[in-house]
Amino acid sequence: MAAAYDLPEPVIRGLTAMALAAHPTSGRFLALAVGPRDLMADVARTVERKVVERSAAAGHDAYESSSLFFLVIDRQTGMPAGAGRVIEGGGRTLDDAPERIGTDLSAVAEEHGLHDGKIWDVATFGLLSAYRGAKAGLTVRSLLYRTFLNAGRRAGVRHVVAMLNHRAQRNLALLGVRFVPMAGSGDFEYHGSPATRAVYMPFAELQPSIAEQGDRLGRFRSSYAGEIRARGLRRLFTRRAAARVSAQVATGEGLDEHIKLPGLERRRLLSRR
Repeated sequence: MAAAYDLPEPVIRGLTAMALAAHPTSGRFLALAVGPRDLMADVARTVERKVVERSAAAGHDAYESSSLFFLVIDRQTGMPAGAGRVIEGGGRTLDDAPERIGTDLSAVAEEHGLHDGKIWDVATFGLLSAYRGAKAGLTVRSLLYRTFLNAGRRAGVRHVVAMLNHRAQRNLALLGVRFVPMAGSGDFEYHGSPATRAVYMPFAELQPSIAEQGDRLGRFRSSYAGEIRARGLRRLFTRRAAARVSAQVATGEGLDEHIKLPGLERRRLLSRR
C-alpha cells in the first residue's frame, strides 16, 4: 500500500478514533510508535507534511520501509497534535550529510563508531500550529521526546544522527541533548535552511544528559546548556517549564502511562517467527 501524506480530515478522525479505542489511557493525550504499514502511519505522514517543508517530507519516500513514526493524539479534539519520524540505518543524514560536510561516509563512520550497532536518523519532529506556543504544546513535545527514548531503548538503538536546523538545535540543547557536530563539521544549507548541522550522539547518553539538564535548570544558580531568550519573570517561568520538561522526558513521570509502542511490539513478534 502506497504511503499517503494528505489524508482528508474525516479519514483522520476515523483512524484516530480507532486508535483511541484500541489504546485506552487516562489523560488528554495518547502517544504511539507505529511501523510504516500501520494505518496510523499515514496520519503521522499527513502531520509531517504540515509541519516541515514539503520538499523535505517528500524526500523521505525512499525510506518508508525503514521508518518508525511517533504520533500524539489529542482526546479533546479527536485529532493528531504532533508527529515525528526516525529512519533506521542512518537515513538521509548518512546519505546526504557526508557530501555537504566534505567528509567521506567511511570517515564519518570511523569517527563515531557507526560500524557497530543500530543507527537511528532523527528525520522529523513537529507540532501542529494550534499547539505551538501553547501550554499543551509542552506536553505534546514531551510525549514525542519520551516516546523516542522508550522506543529507541526497546529497539536496541546504539547511535543517533540527525540534520538539524538552528531552531531544532536550540530546542534540543535546552532539553539537554548534547549532540556533537558530525566529524567536527559546521553549518550548511539544506532544504532552505542556511544553518543546518549534521550531528551525532550515542543513544545511551541521551537519558542521563537530559536528566542532568533538568537538575541544572531546577537549581537556579546552576549553569545549563542551551539558551533562554526571555527576560525578567518570563525567563524564570520559562526556566521552570524547561526544567519540568527535561525531568519528565528523562524519567517518564506523568508521560509513560500515555505512551504505547505497537510498532515495536509487532516487529518483535515478527522477529520471533
